[in-house]
Amino acid sequence: MMRVLVTGLGGELGTRMAQLLETRDDVTEIVGVDTVPPRRRLRRSEFHRIDPRDRDRLVEFVTDFAPTALVHYGVYEPDSRVGQREAAELTEACTVAALGAAARTGALERVVIRSGLEVYGRGGGRPLVPDERVFPAPTTPFGRSCLDVETTAVALGRHHDVPVAAMRLAPVTGSHVPSPLGRLLRLPAVPVPAFDDPAFCLLNQFDTARAMVAALERGYDGPLNVVGPGAASPWQVARLGGRIPVPVAGAGWEVARRVAEVAGAPVPPHVLELVRHGRAGNGSRAVDELALTDLVSTQDVCAELFEWATVTPLAVVRDVA
Repeated sequence: MMRVLVTGLGGELGTRMAQLLETRDDVTEIVGVDTVPPRRRLRRSEFHRIDPRDRDRLVEFVTDFAPTALVHYGVYEPDSRVGQREAAELTEACTVAALGAAARTGALERVVIRSGLEVYGRGGGRPLVPDERVFPAPTTPFGRSCLDVETTAVALGRHHDVPVAAMRLAPVTGSHVPSPLGRLLRLPAVPVPAFDDPAFCLLNQFDTARAMVAALERGYDGPLNVVGPGAASPWQVARLGGRIPVPVAGAGWEVARRVAEVAGAPVPPHVLELVRHGRAGNGSRAVDELALTDLVSTQDVCAELFEWATVTPLAVVRDVA
């Protein structure tokens, strides 16, 4: 029987995770913390609005709850819900306070943390499709932030003899997911590499929650790449969404980044790196270890990204005297 603490519960991914946990009989209590409340209905989960930077309050809350399982979604992607600097501050504060307090209670039995393929970095002879045996060498601030979270969690896990599953997720996008990559790809004109068409993998938000629950249930210990089957590329996605691909090279990427930001789609370094150099990963170990089946393919995630409900304008009916 598990008492589960979910950090980052107010986000789309944390909320989906809580909804799945609510269906399980072996989960007796679910509590979550975040800076904003969840936007979907939760029946059994209890939400507490706590800013991770209020360390004393967060530590006190986690200590009083004494979770037996911790799902750490408090890893904030830059320009998803908050800006780049605030995302780094929230991630560091939440990781240190929540994981440290939970471990010190002595009740903690398993931990699952959100990480990302960004920990592998790009360029410099790095494999195009890394598996978990590849040594992490992030080349963006978000990648380094994810690796810092993994390092902190694994160190605490070893000290307290608690298994830690580090879920290295492909970029999670969708029509209702706050994602800087999704916003960029939905612009009317999308910047694409002029002389290349690099491949990247994506992940559906429901599959993300399924994978996290499976890792929690099994008490998995170690890193796992979780990716949607197949791959896509910037040129393919632009054509799929009916967008105008704009070839960019060299210094033009800085211009493209600024134009996208003015258009309402800030492009943090890890998203720019993906568009220019791709981002893929070998997810076969996660499929085998967690018995993941029927994962939504990257191509289908791209198609869903552009699905929007049709708005039918209503005619104004005037009363005639």
